[in-house]
Amino acid sequence: MLLKNKPESKGRGRNFIYPKKPSGRLYNYRKWVSYVLLLFLFSCPFLKLNGEQLVLLNFIERKFVFFGLIFTPQDFYLFALAMLIFIIFIVCFTVVLGRLWCGWACPQTIFMEMVFRRIEYWIEGDANKQKKLDEGPWNAGKIWKKGSKHFIFMIISFAIANTFLAYIIGSDALLKIITEPIAGHVSGFISIWLFTLIFYGVFAYVREVVCTVICPYGRLQGVLLDNQSLVVAYDFTRGEPRGRLQRNASVQKTGDCIDCGLCVQVCPTGIDIRQGTQLECVNCTACIDSCNEVMLKTGKPKNLIGFFNQDFIAERKPYKIGLKSYGYAAVLFVVLMVFSSLIYKRENIQTTVLRASGTLYQSRGTDKTTNLYNAELVNKTNKAVKFTFRSQDSNDQIDFIQHASVLPKEGTVHLTFFLVRKNNSVKKYKTDAVFEVVANGEILSTASTSFFAQTGK
Repeated sequence: MLLKNKPESKGRGRNFIYPKKPSGRLYNYRKWVSYVLLLFLFSCPFLKLNGEQLVLLNFIERKFVFFGLIFTPQDFYLFALAMLIFIIFIVCFTVVLGRLWCGWACPQTIFMEMVFRRIEYWIEGDANKQKKLDEGPWNAGKIWKKGSKHFIFMIISFAIANTFLAYIIGSDALLKIITEPIAGHVSGFISIWLFTLIFYGVFAYVREVVCTVICPYGRLQGVLLDNQSLVVAYDFTRGEPRGRLQRNASVQKTGDCIDCGLCVQVCPTGIDIRQGTQLECVNCTACIDSCNEVMLKTGKPKNLIGFFNQDFIAERKPYKIGLKSYGYAAVLFVVLMVFSSLIYKRENIQTTVLRASGTLYQSRGTDKTTNLYNAELVNKTNKAVKFTFRSQDSNDQIDFIQHASVLPKEGTVHLTFFLVRKNNSVKKYKTDAVFEVVANGEILSTASTSFFAQTGK
């Protein structure tokens, strides 16, 4: 990776870059997209729908909530399928639009470029002023600016840590940690400050290293991208050979690139986009805005740096989506259809009925046969349900050994019972037995199993 400011350093063993404050049409679009995503991120744990927060990822209690739908451990296959859909979507998105996710929607980039760096610009000034301040002596002005900046960084990191925990343990549990005595929530208190320090370290010191070294997504570009993928790229066919603008020259013998270096100066990861597609590029489009500004001033066409594919730059082929992209899109569509079907068929009350192990059937008197069953009912809602458990065949009789009539919210109940059938209604050795869970006259769930009886009497 090329560093815009070689090896100026804010500390030993780490080269820091000082990106110039970006501006332009695309940067303004990014700001509004970031504001919407930040509002969504900070509000989801604290807004409720059907009595539950909008998004909950409680791995500790194995409870997941997405926009009112509660997913329990019994729905883990749905969660795994949703993760698969997300991965396929990212792959498909990358094949078509490159690493646009990183520059426009990734939380790391949004917080770094739209929150923390903007605070840094506000307090310390643009790139040259930041560099001069870091190289200068520790005086009252420097202490005040550095102290103010890092104090604000810590406050924002604290807010991010609390929001992060609200997604994991729930906003109600977080509120208890904050408002109740620390002695009752020591682990929660430690977790808040641990995550605060982690986020502070990431955004105050680690910064772009998360994108260029730690995050594996950028390294997948070499596998996922092809010549039809749209990426932020330099049109070297038009721009080369580079050369300073000669005002008095009658014939311009160089390309459109005047080698001003602004595209490098605004890059948040410190690369030179003119050297080709690089894994460090997060497609933030800051270089496009800066280059377009120069092109307008020099009277040349815009988009010397823009969204291009390699086929267009090298051979001027028109853009078209490749077959690989259609293949990924087809797979994504199929998986989405399967997922939608499973969600549609999903029941709020899940019922499982199994025959008691080690038993077959028992005769009751001369005209009846019984089978012993165990049933488990899982409530996937946040409301208790008063229910009736019955056989779908009205001629059947159920004798409970272990019984319950109320299914607690997000809880389970176990039933043990005999199913009693008259022998004259049994025509085969093995027949079906279907059970229903009914509440307020509505059938909430059904389960089927087998019923065994001796025939031929």
